Amino acid sequence: MADVFSPMQRSELMSRIRSRGNLRTEGRLVTIFRDMRITGWRRHRPLYGRPDFVFPARRVAVFVDGCFWHGCPQHYSAPAQNRDFWKNKRQTNLARDRQVNSLLRSRGWRVLRIWEHELRGEAAGLRRKLRRWFSER
Repeated sequence: MADVFSPMQRSELMSRIRSRGNLRTEGRLVTIFRDMRITGWRRHRPLYGRPDFVFPARRVAVFVDGCFWHGCPQHYSAPAQNRDFWKNKRQTNLARDRQVNSLLRSRGWRVLRIWEHELRGEAAGLRRKLRRWFSER
């Protein structure tokens, strides 16, 4: 079915759609933090790169990266349509992630990135990762 809007009109309409965040994945991580008694985290802190969770006292920024949007090596598969657009979008996201990591680290922050797929099921691997991360530091 053909689009009833011109490309410019469609772009304008789509630009008005605002994300509500990744509430389900973030909520799952909140549950894991609470189960593991990991405390001191805050959400929605004004920090460069807009991390999903910030541990101000520990100077740790936690990002929950979606497998599709951030190009997970295990789960990413490019859409069949508009391949050039999606390739560019993925590369731009990865470059931004590297820039955010670099800048935060240069300012004395530690950066932890968690893949969306790590939150599925029992998340035993993620729990081990968090235990190591928060007990060693």
